[in-house]
Amino acid sequence: MENYDAIVVGAGTAGCLAAKTIAEKGLKVTLIEKSPQEAIGEKICGDAIGEHHLTFLGLEKPTGGEIDANIDGIKIFSPDENTVFTIADKDFVGFILNRHLFGQWLLKKALDKGAMLQDNTNFRSPIIEKGAVTGVVAKNTKTGQVTELRSKVVVDASGYFAMVRKQLPAEFGIERNIDNQDVEACYREIRQLKQETQNTRFCEIYLNQKSSPGGYVWIFPKGGARVNVGIGTCMRKTGYPNPKEQLYKTTFTKPMFNNSTVLTGGAWFDPVRRPIDNMVGNGVVLVGDAASLVNPIHGGGIGPSMLSGYFAGQQIVEAIEKDQPTKEGLWNYNKKYMDTYGKKQGTLDIFKMFLLSCNDEDLNYGMNEKLMTEDDVLKAGMGDDFHLNITETAKRVFRGIRRVGFLNKLRLTVTMMRGLGAHYNTYPATPQGFEAWQAQTIKLIEEGRQKLIS
Repeated sequence: MENYDAIVVGAGTAGCLAAKTIAEKGLKVTLIEKSPQEAIGEKICGDAIGEHHLTFLGLEKPTGGEIDANIDGIKIFSPDENTVFTIADKDFVGFILNRHLFGQWLLKKALDKGAMLQDNTNFRSPIIEKGAVTGVVAKNTKTGQVTELRSKVVVDASGYFAMVRKQLPAEFGIERNIDNQDVEACYREIRQLKQETQNTRFCEIYLNQKSSPGGYVWIFPKGGARVNVGIGTCMRKTGYPNPKEQLYKTTFTKPMFNNSTVLTGGAWFDPVRRPIDNMVGNGVVLVGDAASLVNPIHGGGIGPSMLSGYFAGQQIVEAIEKDQPTKEGLWNYNKKYMDTYGKKQGTLDIFKMFLLSCNDEDLNYGMNEKLMTEDDVLKAGMGDDFHLNITETAKRVFRGIRRVGFLNKLRLTVTMMRGLGAHYNTYPATPQGFEAWQAQTIKLIEEGRQKLIS
């Protein structure tokens, strides 16, 4: 039986940051990863990350092939493609990654700080004793050996399928299952085009409820006439369209894809909602996709996953040093994440509902007539208030008299985003008061669903 201060289940972006942060403080930590070491980092993904995430985390810009393209912002196309919003803000400047090399880069940083890696190893179950997670049962897929690994804290960094979280008892007070209405089914291909597109510095997002209901199509440049092109569709309705079929029926009919070559392709799922309300329990912490830490609007999860790994690692170190790897000792990770990125995710969950409620005609009219402006979209994307004043609102009502319902829905959305943001500002500093806070959160989210998309 092996003993550690911390065991991290999953060597993705969140897991590697957690392991690095714990190891650099001199604690004994191991990563449990089902893939072989050389395959770590390979993932079906949009591959985009904002530069501000690396800056916040104190990470230098990688220079060994981990970056495929530099990005200056995002272009958002209306369903009829007659209107394009260009969002060029410092928080939308970033990179398109070589996902595999970037994953290897993060792994090396963790190992260089002293973290250990057990690759080709499947997590099987958490070990739970006296109301606390005290380790894991894992199986080496090469030797078939099943081992018990003991630790003071287990980190669930196992992604969307949340292998640890789903096996926790209800008394841990951690949400175990995510509703399909909060999940997007995604399909993506890397394609080699016949020639490089004119747009090589902006990510393109296409809104269209017919081709991508509840989601969007993206085309991201990867350099060298290569593009990352994909689609996300909301799973909230039974019989949601197959994303691969939708991509082929719509996007790949564009002239730019004539005679293009598929380099790689694949599908995955994104939990697009607010964060899990409580991400800690006695001896356990959730990070990354396992905690639903994905932007509800654009589906970006690399940045917030790294942020969560960093915050979780810091709190785990503090809790272990105080000999308090308990729910109470780990709680400040919840507070820190909610105060920085969780509030933004929560308010964007409401904005996602607004988008789900809109048909293509609404979106075309709203964008073409500037009922929504580029500044509005930027502020929404940042989880900020739309600072509408009475004069400007009156102008928009006059322009949008044929679609007053759309404007009223937008105004309601702004009000509800503001209210939920204020609620997140009251996230409790300790587990005391959490149940009341969570009950109010659920109430506000349900009100959003009923008023916007029911």
